[in-house]
Amino acid sequence: MSTDVQVDLDLVRRYNQPGPRYTSYPTAPHFTEDYGPSAFADDVHAGSTDTPLSLYLHLPFCRSLCYYCGCHMKVTQNPETIATYLDALKQEIDLMAARLDTTRPVVQMHWGGGTPTYLTAEQIRDLSAHLHDRFRFADDAEISLEADPRGLTEDRIAAAADGGVNRISIGVQDVNREVQEAINRVQPTEKVAQAVDWARAHGFNGVNFDLVYGLPHQTRERFEKTIDVTRELGPDRLALYSYAHVPSIKKHQRVIDEEALPDPEEKIRLFKLGLERLTQQGGYRFIGMDHFARPDDELARAQDRGDLHRNFQGYSTRAGAEVVAFGVSGISQLDGAYAQNVKGFPAYYDRIENERLGTYRGYRLTPDDRLRRHVIMQLMCHFQLDKATIEDRFGIDFDTTFASALETLKPMEADGLVTLTPEAVHVRPPGRLLVRNVAMAFDAYWQAEDDQPVHAQTV
Repeated sequence: MSTDVQVDLDLVRRYNQPGPRYTSYPTAPHFTEDYGPSAFADDVHAGSTDTPLSLYLHLPFCRSLCYYCGCHMKVTQNPETIATYLDALKQEIDLMAARLDTTRPVVQMHWGGGTPTYLTAEQIRDLSAHLHDRFRFADDAEISLEADPRGLTEDRIAAAADGGVNRISIGVQDVNREVQEAINRVQPTEKVAQAVDWARAHGFNGVNFDLVYGLPHQTRERFEKTIDVTRELGPDRLALYSYAHVPSIKKHQRVIDEEALPDPEEKIRLFKLGLERLTQQGGYRFIGMDHFARPDDELARAQDRGDLHRNFQGYSTRAGAEVVAFGVSGISQLDGAYAQNVKGFPAYYDRIENERLGTYRGYRLTPDDRLRRHVIMQLMCHFQLDKATIEDRFGIDFDTTFASALETLKPMEADGLVTLTPEAVHVRPPGRLLVRNVAMAFDAYWQAEDDQPVHAQTV
């Protein structure tokens, strides 16, 4: 498929607005506490034995606080705190394994956080062994690990490799010292390069970088340097995330000097600079939203095959797998339901100790939700909708069912963002940065509600 993308600053200015990232549909604000542990247990048990699994581990601990962070995490220097959590995590894994058909292959697993590499090498090996003892991993399973170069050691990388980890996602953010000091994340580029070298040496077949634009003291010149260093280090994939400054929600962000933040116009220009240097000079393909990959990376190949997918970890190569999450705040994604674990540690420990799943809220999809989820994910991953294919799959008349959405898209068509034909909806190159805006037209909840949940800007 064509992956061309164009940055029209005038269109971005006009359409840049808060909107969902569509890692699920319906999105997390629509989850309800009416859906609890027993409903989730029933849905897990009813899952198809032919459907593969994708596991997510939430390891929330960090050594220090990064001021820009929006993750559900906890700063600790107490080894006992981490050991207690890992014991509970293994108990939750056992509780879930007893409810699942564990002959279903695990085709994907992600260690997220927090900082998974804050665990010791022994803890990484122990948790890996526990998981492999409870589940059957496919020979070609994609197993990824988030890593902080600060404090990372080769023995941790070796332990992860021994446990089957084959991809590493390294938090780089920005290479400029003043920017790093402003967000309390000082890490010399040499540490990032060392992490890449260790990963390659231990057989990891994929290296991902996370970069962030819109941070305090970022300028185009400084961010260009970050992009150039990234190109030199040569990750296989990278994400170019927008910093969401929401001190009303994330209290620690109040430490950041708001006057040092790029203004909205400059922030858009930072993204434009990064995108153009990565795609035009760096040889990366724009996958969608804020993700890029080498043309020979599995993420790009999945997009070419038409089976690219989105879940709460972002773009995924393993469409069709049901996500089962472990740990505080983790979100599971079944074929017909979503379930989120409690966020508080005492509540999590209480549930696990009493042999209950950690679910505190969730959502069971309606037939209309399933239809709209499919449509939105097709747009987010492949930038087009084939009406006949959707009609055959769901037994609908596309134009009748989505009459309101098509009407909403007409101004976008006039602005050159989309093309509407009797057979299809195509997102044009200028609209690919704004694909969330296009998807919002098909979101029944977004269109129906005046008081919307807090979301980051679409660019």
